Amino acid sequence: MRTLGFGQKVGQVVQTAYVVQDIRASMDWWQKDAGVGPWFLLDSFTGPEQRYRGEPTKADVAIAMAFAGHMMIELIQPKDRHPSEYQETIRQRGYGFHHLGIAVEDVEAERVASAKRGYYVPFSTPVPSGGNVYYMGDGHNAPGFVELIAATEGTDEMFTRYWRASVDWDGRDPVRKFG
Repeated sequence: MRTLGFGQKVGQVVQTAYVVQDIRASMDWWQKDAGVGPWFLLDSFTGPEQRYRGEPTKADVAIAMAFAGHMMIELIQPKDRHPSEYQETIRQRGYGFHHLGIAVEDVEAERVASAKRGYYVPFSTPVPSGGNVYYMGDGHNAPGFVELIAATEGTDEMFTRYWRASVDWDGRDPVRKFG
């Protein structure tokens, strides 16, 4: 397995994500109580071709990413009531854990392989760092979704840059521009 620039291997969990009610309050908690930062914030993400349960959607979310060691923490705040897997999670379990992200070399092949294991795709969208992401659900005992993250050069570069910012972070400039 190839090791990515931020220390995790392709095929492993690289991200833990949470749906939050207030992204700024959540970043503040992670910074002050868990020592995680700096955060890279995208105030609005609608995804160019989002699909939720097979249908187009225009759900808007704020996204923040930071590293705790070699693990990326992602915070997601829904900004509207459009149908989405985020609203679904809030209705079913409330705010909190949403998904684990696994870096994969071939997202499309892994999506097909996951479907053969009983997973379905409740959400997909192209992302600026390259390729598509898919949230995979199994409908059984999983605590949340599994996100298939394309281990593209762009994804590795961005995640590695965020990780490097965290290594010797001194608490200054706690919220930075995403991208």
